[in-house]
Amino acid sequence: MNLVEGIQAERKRVEELRREYVAIGPSGALALAISIDPALKEADASIASGDVVRMLSAYKSLQEITG
Repeated sequence: MNLVEGIQAERKRVEELRREYVAIGPSGALALAISIDPALKEADASIASGDVVRMLSAYKSLQEITG
């Protein structure tokens, strides 16, 4: 698995977790706003940029998100 594939796999995992937080309702909104949504956006932007250092950082951020 290369770095982009790793980010995509983590992104998929975090997106599933995001759906769980949305289902919680307003109490899940804080986690979405300060952690999950910014990490997903940065993952997409890092891949688009092609910057390997940025992608590594985004990958690590996604891995740190737990449910």
